Amino acid sequence: MNIKITGSGSYIPSLKVTNEDFINHSFLNEDGTVFNYTNDVIAQKFTDITGIIERRYAQDNQTASDMATIAAQKAIEDAKIDPETLDYIIFAHNFGDVKKGAIQSDMMPSLASKVKFNLRIKNPKCIAYDMLFGCPGWVESVIQGQAFIKAGMAKKCMIIGAETLSRVVDAHDRDSMIYSDGAGVTIIESTENDGGILSHASASFTYDEINYLYFGKSYNQNLDPDTRYIKMFGRKIYEFALSNVPLAMKECLEKANIEIGQVKKILIHQANEKMDEAIVNRFYKLFKTVTPEGIMPMSIHKLGNSSVATIPTLYDLIMKGELENHSLNKGDIVLFASVGAGMNINAIAYKM
Repeated sequence: MNIKITGSGSYIPSLKVTNEDFINHSFLNEDGTVFNYTNDVIAQKFTDITGIIERRYAQDNQTASDMATIAAQKAIEDAKIDPETLDYIIFAHNFGDVKKGAIQSDMMPSLASKVKFNLRIKNPKCIAYDMLFGCPGWVESVIQGQAFIKAGMAKKCMIIGAETLSRVVDAHDRDSMIYSDGAGVTIIESTENDGGILSHASASFTYDEINYLYFGKSYNQNLDPDTRYIKMFGRKIYEFALSNVPLAMKECLEKANIEIGQVKKILIHQANEKMDEAIVNRFYKLFKTVTPEGIMPMSIHKLGNSSVATIPTLYDLIMKGELENHSLNKGDIVLFASVGAGMNINAIAYKM
């Protein structure tokens, strides 16, 4: 028995926000002081580091579960399945449904339950629950779903990654330009066909790394200090990711008995272009070889960092032929890899 992705779908919000749209923002230092340089300089440095030119935000009336429902419908159609036959719906997110202008998140009922309701699935044996695992949540949900299938507890699982990060960012923090909104969904099933999930690796580093990503007050000292926003120590995350993610990717290949030269594509969490490039280069250095050209598809330039949605969205774009110069064909070896709040890391080796 093999466990394969049989369908995918994504929802990319229509609202484009370019770097130029931040020119009139009031960006501040952590202590509330003003930067010594202008916003156009900030935007240019930001682009040079992250590769992000624009990002997408959800419409005012949309939530994460709304976007996930649209992507889920596409994945169901792509997999050609009856949604009533789903055994699990696992929804990876970090902040729940956050309405535009709200300061509270809504996770009751779970977002997975909301999607099941929206899809009008009647089957009570279709179990719906949420996964909180930072940005690697979608990858971890795939790992968990395949474990249910291997154990004989399921045949079909829907794995969702969706987030509205634009609603939990501090407008006075220049890091807010990184984050975006979106949803990606895959269906995984047991199959007799060749390929599927070959191996995986996961780890949680919390002893020293627990607060590399955290919730903190606005840099604007005049705002309510009890209203919290997503914050990060970028340099610490960069160093942590560079040290640990390549090792998880290597562990996957070794478990799967796959040679480095067999890897066709690496679908890594779209967090930061420079960081992702450094991770992949370090990964190939572990094998004493150079990084092949075109090995790492990127969507971050136009879509930003939508957390758990980045990898399934990237996969769907490639499968639908919507990412120029990138394709996946039967027999290709793919590595999925992610890093995020926790600090958590994971990777999957997969054969198309």
